[in-house]
Amino acid sequence: MNQQDSLTAYLAAFVAELVQTGIKDVVVSPGSRSTPMAMVMAEHQEISTHIHVDERSAAFFALGIAKVTNKPVAILCTSGTAAANYFPAIIEARYSRVPLLVLTADRPHELREVGAPQAIDQIHLYGHHVKWFADMALPESSTEIIRYARTVGARAAAIASQAPAGPVHLNFPFREPLIPNLDEAMFQLEERPMGYVKVRNGDLTIGENEMKDISLKLKEYNNGIIVCGNIADDRFAQAVTDLSDMLKFPILADPLSQLRSGQHNLENIVETYDTFLRNEDAKEYLKPDVILRFGAMPLSKALTIFLKENHQAEQFVIDGAGGWRDPSSLSTEMIYCNETIFCEQMLAVSETRTSPEFLDRWRAVNNLTKANMALIKDSQQLSEGRLFYQLADMLPDEATLFVGNSMPIRDLDSFFLNNHKSIKVIANRGANGIDGTVSTALGAGLYTQPLYLVLGDLTFFHDLNGLVTAKLYGIDITVIVVNNNGGGIFSFLPQSQHPKNFELLFGTPLNLDFEHAVRMFNGNFTRVRDWEQLGELMKESIEGKGLNVYEVVTNRNSNLTEHREFWRIVSEEISNFVKGVR
Repeated sequence: MNQQDSLTAYLAAFVAELVQTGIKDVVVSPGSRSTPMAMVMAEHQEISTHIHVDERSAAFFALGIAKVTNKPVAILCTSGTAAANYFPAIIEARYSRVPLLVLTADRPHELREVGAPQAIDQIHLYGHHVKWFADMALPESSTEIIRYARTVGARAAAIASQAPAGPVHLNFPFREPLIPNLDEAMFQLEERPMGYVKVRNGDLTIGENEMKDISLKLKEYNNGIIVCGNIADDRFAQAVTDLSDMLKFPILADPLSQLRSGQHNLENIVETYDTFLRNEDAKEYLKPDVILRFGAMPLSKALTIFLKENHQAEQFVIDGAGGWRDPSSLSTEMIYCNETIFCEQMLAVSETRTSPEFLDRWRAVNNLTKANMALIKDSQQLSEGRLFYQLADMLPDEATLFVGNSMPIRDLDSFFLNNHKSIKVIANRGANGIDGTVSTALGAGLYTQPLYLVLGDLTFFHDLNGLVTAKLYGIDITVIVVNNNGGGIFSFLPQSQHPKNFELLFGTPLNLDFEHAVRMFNGNFTRVRDWEQLGELMKESIEGKGLNVYEVVTNRNSNLTEHREFWRIVSEEISNFVKGVR
């Protein structure tokens, strides 16, 4: 068998095994050295091949697909700096626990470190940011090497999916000629045609006796809270709300917990904590003696400070992926158990509490805070607070809402209230960067609709080329760009107290007209005049097709003033309420 036949047999076996593991999507960035893998993948009828010229954006596009499917997505590029451009998305995948299979083509060993063109050191290129790395063997057609290729494919997909999910890197050295011999029979495997090796991943659990021991400990405390961060399990909402009802503990629900919107019981879900936990009287009134925490660390700085200040409380961190999500070293028990299973088993071994006094306190303060949102909802000028306050009303049932980092995700945390619309909220909160936000959202849009993206002007600019996938693949998306002409979040940080070089270093106004860029990608652009127009546009978006971008122009200084005034008014009301109760 000649070199081309060996190349084809090797790669066809590898690709066929990936399909057997459940991988259906691959995002390919064109290049020469990756030619054989790309051509073989494009031939498999069960693989959807998506082309994206920019590797950085391509990797985030794949990340978005993986976020909504919860299945590994493959990305393929040529050798050299193409592979380096994958790095930001790989970091995000690692820290947000998203499965990616990173396939990089490389020069063969004899062309490494000898000055060959487009050859860089790709061995362990991503360091500890991938869960596993393998420098693949050169293609051969021997029985042993075919088995090796299939085994590595199955193993890589399994490791990427295994909790905590994350990226895996396989580096493929290819010799020329790079063109495989394609034919219809190349994917027909004689040995174990239904998959060479099946890897079964299970959920982490703890024993019944340990669960009973935890239940007895919780029974000793009356003033407990449940804090929920980013959770991807669809079953979790029902399980944790049932547990809350049994324990009479309020749930402090981060917007990415998927608990603020859905058909589950919302009665015990507290969503305005980011506002009222800025008040000292409220924090003393709501002081817990035990804390159950699920999922990623919460977005809210006010909540994070509250958890730190209550370091005397017993803090149970439940992590079904066996990580260590405790940056402030507060946990008294680290429980490695699937979050949904933990709630269900705790329900089975615990007794229902009869006294909801502490829960009622949290509900009362939460309701008082919501009642005082008139300052935000009645704002006549276009403002960021009111935008996020109105989002739940403007979005259709079962919409997917992707939110950019910096101020948008924080305003969502503050002003996105409980609702029964089953709105799925997504963001890139692994490394919290603004990289690839547009691309990630559009990747999600392949599998979830209707899709809405809300982000700031700097974040939009940072990934403008990501819009090309909306054009290439006809992905429907409504984008709301909050344009405050710069980095609005820095106005809330200590840097703002040093005005001399604030605009130069942090405000960074770009003064861009995004209309021209949106038109380039065959999109529709509207600069919003007022709230009435935005409401009409959002109604039209429900039936809208293609790329539609609505720019909401706001003022950074006014935004800061509005937020501070709102916090001041609510703080006064809460202090009066708490003192009146006491």
